[in-house]
Amino acid sequence: MKRSRIDAYIMEKEALPEVTRESLDALKLGKLNALLKREKERGGFYKNLPERLDSLEELKNLPFTTEENLAQNAPGLLLCSQSKIQRVLSDATSGTTGAAKRVFYTEDDLESTVQLYMAGLGELIFPGSITLICFPFSGPFGLGELIAEAITRLGARPIKAGPFLSFGEYAALMESEKPDTFVGMPVQLLGILRFCERGSLRHALVSGDACPDSVMGGCEAILDTKLFPHYGSREMGMAGAISCEAHEGMHLRENDVIAEIVDEAGRVLPTGERGELVITTIGMEAMPLIRYRTGDYTRILPGPCPCGSAALRLDRVTRKASALSADGLDEILFADPAVVDCRYERGGDQLAITVLTNGASGEAALLSRLRAAVPALQIVLTTRPAGPEEHALYVGKRTISRLMAPGVI
Repeated sequence: MKRSRIDAYIMEKEALPEVTRESLDALKLGKLNALLKREKERGGFYKNLPERLDSLEELKNLPFTTEENLAQNAPGLLLCSQSKIQRVLSDATSGTTGAAKRVFYTEDDLESTVQLYMAGLGELIFPGSITLICFPFSGPFGLGELIAEAITRLGARPIKAGPFLSFGEYAALMESEKPDTFVGMPVQLLGILRFCERGSLRHALVSGDACPDSVMGGCEAILDTKLFPHYGSREMGMAGAISCEAHEGMHLRENDVIAEIVDEAGRVLPTGERGELVITTIGMEAMPLIRYRTGDYTRILPGPCPCGSAALRLDRVTRKASALSADGLDEILFADPAVVDCRYERGGDQLAITVLTNGASGEAALLSRLRAAVPALQIVLTTRPAGPEEHALYVGKRTISRLMAPGVI
C-alpha cells in the first residue's frame, strides 16, 4: 500500500526530510508561535493572547473563536493588506440578518489549497483521467475552479459540470465524455449513479456535506470501489483532510492546521473520543484563526494509519447530533435503492418529504420507518419518478427547510 500523498505535500511545502510525529509537533509549535507573534504585532482581534507558548498542550488555555466573532470582527482578524486578498467567501444570503461571516484568502492561501487538492486527488486520478466536477464554479479562485486547476496539474482533464444540470443532462455528459472519476457531494453522486448508472465512472471523491452509511454504501455498491471522503471548510482554506488508499480516516493537513476535539463544556477530549472539532489555522496568511469552533463533530483516530503516514486522521465528520436532522433522514431514505433524491420541509408538527425515485419504491415501508424514527411529527410523504428533466433537490448542504404553508399536501 502506498503511503498517503499528504506526506509528500508536507515535506515539499515545509522542507522536511520526513514526516514523523516529532517533526510535525515541532513544526506546529514553531508556526503557532510565529502566528502569535504576528497577532501581537498586528494588535487586532487576538492582541491579548500571549506572544508565545512553550508547548502545544498550552493551546487549550487560550479562548475559543466563534462564528459570531468571525462575523463581527473581520477587519481585526485580517493579518495582511487588503491589496493581497484574492478571494472572499461570505455566508451572506438574501435572508441574512446581521453581520455575515466572511473569510479572506491570499494567492498563497489558495495555492496551498490547490496543492492539497493535488495530494488528495492524486490518490484516485492519473494522467489521462477524465474527472467530472459537480461542485459550483463561481469565477476566478472559486471551489470548482481550484479543483479543476489541481486536476489539470495532475495531467488529467476536468469536466466542469457543476451542480445545476438535470439528471438527463448528467446522463448525456457521462455518455459523451466518459469520465472515470467524480468529485462532488455524496448524495449528488448517489443520485447520479442511481439515475444514470455507473457508466464509465470507477472512482469518486466526496466532500462538502455529511455522508451517511446508506449513502456511502449505496455509492460503493454501484461503483464497486471505496469512496475517497475529504473534509474541508472555508475557515481552513476549503481543504483540510484527505483520504488515502487505506480508507481508514482522513489525514489532516497538520502543517497548516492544529486540530482539537472538545466536549460541550469546551474541555479537550483524549484521542479517540468524539466531540466538536476546533481548529487553529497556522498556515493561513490572510485570516488565521485560533481555536475556532467549527460546529462539526468527529474524532481523531488513535494509532498509526496502515499506509504508514504519521499525519493525524479524522474520522467521518457530521454536524451536531439531534433528534431530527437531514443526514439522519437521509440514512433512512437512501437505504431504499430506488431513492434518487429527497427533500425535507418542516412546519410545526408536520414534516413534508419529497422523494424522487428511479422505479418502484416501497413507499409504505419508507413511511413506516420514518414514523418510527420521528413519531412526534406528522409525516407527509410524496414520491414521483425522477425524469430526465428533474434536477437535484439540493445544490448545497442538505438541510430541513421551513415549510412555508403547513397543511396536508
